[in-house]
Amino acid sequence: MAQDEVPQDNRPQDAVPAPVDPALRRRVSDLEREQVADVLRDAAGEGRLSYTELEERLETLYSSKTYGELVPLTADLPNGLQQPAAPQPPQYSPGTVVQDGPTINVFLSDTKRLGNWVAPQRQEVHAVLGDVTLDYTEAQIPFDEVYVDIKCILADVKIRVPADAIVHLDSNPILGAVSEQAATLLPAPDPNTPHRPKTFHIRGTAILGDIKIKRGPRLTKRLGLS
Repeated sequence: MAQDEVPQDNRPQDAVPAPVDPALRRRVSDLEREQVADVLRDAAGEGRLSYTELEERLETLYSSKTYGELVPLTADLPNGLQQPAAPQPPQYSPGTVVQDGPTINVFLSDTKRLGNWVAPQRQEVHAVLGDVTLDYTEAQIPFDEVYVDIKCILADVKIRVPADAIVHLDSNPILGAVSEQAATLLPAPDPNTPHRPKTFHIRGTAILGDIKIKRGPRLTKRLGLS
């Protein structure tokens, strides 16, 4: 069959490439390269690699830029790098219907959600060298429970919840800080206007950054300045 008679829908160049896991595209550090080099050297010392193989893999290692390039170098060795597992969603109580909002990604910038905005049930925040403010005190929250997952590096993230909100905080500061403002004593609710306080499940990892959970309206709002 002539070349120009090859069916157009079977051309190799038209094949759709498989999606690449973002974790495999992550840039690696010198420290990570040295850790892999130690695994290779140990394997050669145990006779698992010949010294020719060791030299070839080390040459490839030190020219590697992404995690995906490192994985094959030790895939056949004990203590080698593992293929990144797909991230698992948070486990919520049975029967919970979770509606995700768009992930807030901040890099060298800032973003704020203030006033009368519609809050999703689950919100992810990724902040690097920036500031994020989520103010739920005036937001429309059509859910009894709200889930907020925060990862911040050299960044400040402020979460402001209603004064009577119930907060479940799971924090992991690494050379950073996570703080929660204590709940204040509120007047007894009016029995004629039943109100169920919202519950916030907040998980935060702060690396050289700050995560602050505050309660009640902003001071400028209380003073009528905004």
